[in-house]
Amino acid sequence: MNAPRTADPVTRPRPPFVQGAPKELFIDGVWRPAASGRTLETLDPMTEQVITSIAAADADDVDLAVRAARRAFRSDEWSALSPYRRGSLLLEIADVIEAHADELATLDTLEMGGPLALTRWMVDHSVEVFRHYAGWPTKIYGQTAPSSPGQLNYVLKQPLGVVAAITPWNGPFLQMTWKVAPALATGNTVVVKPAQQTSLSTLRFAELLAETGLPRGVVNVVTGTGGITGEALIQHLDVNKVTFTGSTAVGKHLLEASAGNLKRVTLELGGKSPTIVFADADLPAAARAAAADFLAGSGQSCVAGTRIFVEESVRKEFSALLADEMATYVPGDPFHPDTVMGPMASRDHYNKVLSYFTIAREAGAVITTGGTNDGDDGLFVAPTLIENVTNDMRVAQEEIFGPVAVLLPFSDVDEVVRMSNDSVYGLAAYVWTRDLSRAHTVAARLESGSVFINTTGQMSAGILPFGGVKQSGIGRDHGTDVIDAFTETKTVVVNL
Repeated sequence: MNAPRTADPVTRPRPPFVQGAPKELFIDGVWRPAASGRTLETLDPMTEQVITSIAAADADDVDLAVRAARRAFRSDEWSALSPYRRGSLLLEIADVIEAHADELATLDTLEMGGPLALTRWMVDHSVEVFRHYAGWPTKIYGQTAPSSPGQLNYVLKQPLGVVAAITPWNGPFLQMTWKVAPALATGNTVVVKPAQQTSLSTLRFAELLAETGLPRGVVNVVTGTGGITGEALIQHLDVNKVTFTGSTAVGKHLLEASAGNLKRVTLELGGKSPTIVFADADLPAAARAAAADFLAGSGQSCVAGTRIFVEESVRKEFSALLADEMATYVPGDPFHPDTVMGPMASRDHYNKVLSYFTIAREAGAVITTGGTNDGDDGLFVAPTLIENVTNDMRVAQEEIFGPVAVLLPFSDVDEVVRMSNDSVYGLAAYVWTRDLSRAHTVAARLESGSVFINTTGQMSAGILPFGGVKQSGIGRDHGTDVIDAFTETKTVVVNL
């Protein structure tokens, strides 16, 4: 079913939060404008019309937020809380998110253009994230170490201090909770810097915290550009850790900037994930999943399976099945219930994605499906499959971050493992085969942070670690890894 392609700006949803004055910075529990008075417009990518304006923080504003977070960290209101009380506060936050889930999803859809069903799922998932981490404060154990007679040696796990959480524009609310929840569970305080294009749901989250017992200053939100606001935050000498999701280029810069005070860093960066389809796979299921893995969210996902390797003997059959599945992804108004794929998130990103069609053709590749902007209105890109591709082409190596995949044939296991690993990225991988022995063997050989066998990419609410190898990042979100990522280990030696 075709979803409506255009939307009347007059009838777009306008939650009360976006009405009225520009949105301000949330610092030390108080709303305040940027010291400079500067603001930035935030746009609806469906209509390219202004939704509202947000404050553009500079270094002075960031310093104020960091100092507020430091004060809160040292305050007994936060640091002296029992683990049980800290866990109950995270449950309160989960309840508040759940109560306002429709509004938060609407704000994300307005700014990023993701279908409302997708953004609502992300908000519901965020509730699970906070409920998961609510169980951690009572389970962060230290250790006793072997001691000589007359001594007691033990090890403590203590919070780092002030955490800077810098979030991306794709899935903004969900990505924010992935960072804030573990930081709070381990006793840290936070300064959140959401993406310039998608700040509204995070700002509304800050407002909703007033409905919980969270002490002021524990969570602060500063909005603005990456070059000014983000740069001031990553350079600040009183920030103990930066947890960042975004591009590899920015991640590399952040890592360099962390040297100023040797900040801890967690970086979840880009990807160019392989999908491997063996001849014995359930081909219809694999085609259905492969389409979802690179078209959901209009392909604006770091784990998108955009390099599809298909065993040569079933390449033609699989390609036809995939084309049929791709045809069900009709871009449209993200607020329409039939829409499964919205517009690109911004005009600049839309132009970048379209540029790869020229790059592909000039390299000799063949666009067998799509390869155009989809219609004359809106930032729509047609679901696109590119064939006659070699693994060294730019379309096979660079992260396009749109509804675009390449299909490459292979003949044997060694060849497909080599081609899959021939990438600077290593975030996710997908393997389709009925031979579980081969599946496990291939999974072990793939240079990837996550491998999904006979299934699509699944987002964990906290149980499974998530992150990449090579230039896809450093460290992990979720799993038991987050305890070490957000705490400092302290050794204590006591002479009795």
